[in-house]
Amino acid sequence: MDNFNNPSTSIKNWAADDRPREKMIANGAATLSNSELLAILINNGSRQKSAVDLAKEILQLGSNNLVELGKLSLKDLQKIKGIGKAKAITIAAALELGNRRQVAATLDKPVVKTSKQIAAFLQPILKDYQHEVFAVLFLNQANKINHFEILSKGGITGTVADPRIILKKALEEDATQIVLCHNHPSGSLKPSQADEAVTQKIKTAAIYFDIKVIDHIIVSEEGYYSFVYDWFL
Repeated sequence: MDNFNNPSTSIKNWAADDRPREKMIANGAATLSNSELLAILINNGSRQKSAVDLAKEILQLGSNNLVELGKLSLKDLQKIKGIGKAKAITIAAALELGNRRQVAATLDKPVVKTSKQIAAFLQPILKDYQHEVFAVLFLNQANKINHFEILSKGGITGTVADPRIILKKALEEDATQIVLCHNHPSGSLKPSQADEAVTQKIKTAAIYFDIKVIDHIIVSEEGYYSFVYDWFL
């Protein structure tokens, strides 16, 4: 159960300077450790452990790395005794907000001119997927991002990109240029024959709608691969 505490582990019984909420009020969120920030989300501990103790266990589950922590599922988080579904959902929601904040910061500069800029935009969005996803950036003539959307999700080794869906969406978004994107969860950046084939298929189909496919970019934790490479330097 999530809500059982005992006096020895309850944060309420700690010195005021050691309580995460009080520290945050007094000194700001930036002064708190990752475990203390997680403890605020957890809210209360179990019979045996304080919220901070539980937070430390959760961080260990993610190898003390927030990027790895963001990849954990709700079931993974619930492997920690004292973390029920409600607490797991709260933690996952906070991590997703962090991802979206990072993406929003990228969108403050929505004009892209190189494959490197596209990769920097994509990596925070796609880094937590454990399966392949296929996405498209829809650009106007000035290389401004009108829209970004993940259009298909697949398995560990592949996904399906439907040219009809991609081009229909491009017309809806008034895009004159598109960038095809997908991730490789394996870490490999080498394009497959299927990657090459689908790129050519979509490029050929797009010509009939006066839409230009300016690149296809693969991203992984190892970096990125551009089919064109720095197309607008």
